[in-house]
Amino acid sequence: MYFAALLARTEDGWEARDTELDNVETLADLADLARESAADDGDTVIVFIEQEEEWFGIVRVDGEDDPRIFVSNAAAASRSSYGEILTSELLGDDDPVGDLDELVDLDGTEDGEPETEEDEDDVVATTGIAPAGPLGDGKVLSDLGLTERQLLSLEADADALGEIADAIGASDILETVR
Repeated sequence: MYFAALLARTEDGWEARDTELDNVETLADLADLARESAADDGDTVIVFIEQEEEWFGIVRVDGEDDPRIFVSNAAAASRSSYGEILTSELLGDDDPVGDLDELVDLDGTEDGEPETEEDEDDVVATTGIAPAGPLGDGKVLSDLGLTERQLLSLEADADALGEIADAIGASDILETVR
């Protein structure tokens, strides 16, 4: 189960709304959705995406600038539809699953298929496709009050998005859309 919210920083403070990502297939779609939620063209919009105790992602859109992305656990995120959008962008790979299909016989099983889900995690983590850990711009929110060190210390099984929102002064706003 996913949770997604958009937080737009305006002159009056943060505004938030939960959002459906059903029509989002690319990072460009997500960035466009964020820009549409901004009150003014230059507003900062933060997209929070969370999959229950697996991973969380942050996408920051500042006006027409390229989105900045952070994912708490790239290996876990790369196995989910929305996380794959973020990790493939960070890794510069349009089809990370296709790359995995090209890897054969890494673990001695027929056709290179992992025997267990744990083995699959090891293959993903060791191929360089999606590391088992944080990936992206750790300084994505540093100018808003959350240091890279604080961001990297958060775990997906805790209330990471709540802690992030608290650090940037948007916890009450985030709670209204949860």
